[in-house]
Amino acid sequence: MGLTFVAALPILTAHRRWEAFRGESTDSKDLLFSVKKSSLLQLKTKLDVFLAANSKEEVCDFYVEGSWLAKSCVVHARGGDGSSAIVAQMHKKHTAGSILAGKDNFGVTVYPNVDYAFIVSLVVILEEINRDRTGED
Repeated sequence: MGLTFVAALPILTAHRRWEAFRGESTDSKDLLFSVKKSSLLQLKTKLDVFLAANSKEEVCDFYVEGSWLAKSCVVHARGGDGSSAIVAQMHKKHTAGSILAGKDNFGVTVYPNVDYAFIVSLVVILEEINRDRTGED
């Protein structure tokens, strides 16, 4: 992959699209990627991720699918030939502390040559989407 992302927290637009920019900028020239739900109604999480250079957005560059509530999601990179490869996985971790405290813990496995900041940004977006869905602050 070899992509480098330096982003602050992603921004939710009025069109229910998340956008990540370089640094603190919100200028379109500093857009790194955008994320939107694959469909309005979803039983399981499915997000399409478009890099800034993909302005037509006919086919997403990455996609995320799984279940946020189960803390089990997979991030795929889409190849030019339509194939896909897993680049990161999120999984629930059960620890005595998390069970006693009633807190969710999860681990993220990031595959080699994949930017950690990019994956963390996607996890933040997943958390915000779930927070919107459940009405939590």
